[in-house]
Amino acid sequence: MTDIVVTAHPKLDELIATAEFLRAPGGCAWDAEQTHESLVQYLVEESYELVEAIETGTRDDLLEELGDVLYQVIFHSDLAAHTPGEEFTIEDVAAHMTAKMVGRHPHVFGAEVAGTADEVVALWDKRKAVEKPHRTSVLDGIPQGMPALALADKVIGRAAKVGVAPPPAIEVEDEQELGGLLLGIVAAAKEQGLDAERALRSALRDLQKQIRFAEGSEP
Repeated sequence: MTDIVVTAHPKLDELIATAEFLRAPGGCAWDAEQTHESLVQYLVEESYELVEAIETGTRDDLLEELGDVLYQVIFHSDLAAHTPGEEFTIEDVAAHMTAKMVGRHPHVFGAEVAGTADEVVALWDKRKAVEKPHRTSVLDGIPQGMPALALADKVIGRAAKVGVAPPPAIEVEDEQELGGLLLGIVAAAKEQGLDAERALRSALRDLQKQIRFAEGSEP
């Protein structure tokens, strides 16, 4: 197994301690009142702000937004540490993730061989199937609350795994042309009083039914 070099992260420890201090008695009243559920809106908002920083922001924007998302993880972990029935810490979260990453990379930490990105993905899927035997469909694990376009990308990718073909693709040269095409579709929907997001979700429900039928998981 490849050895992992572990180094100290005093600034990360300081941030964790700061979150703990703010939520402790005598700290911030707002922080102390939060729950996992009340923080969901901020997690979603911070995640979108990080996406925007990646796509159009500066180095400083990326630095700030990564910190905001990191703080969400630390906040939720501290909440769990003080919630009966949960009682895990950021250390438990990190340990679980390390074990997951080591297990999902047997070509790095074990004897498996994967020389291409496709072979790595195949190994990843193989390990995931072992870890989650309760999943009986390629659709299991896809959050249905994702934005419709992101959900469509996921579902179409899973459809290919079971030989289900999505509607014929429209040929485009690049993302600029694709963006214009998508914008035009949304504009046409708005002009006709249609909801593009809802329409795509409806089409995705039909595609997911086809996938489950092909798998034999739906009559």
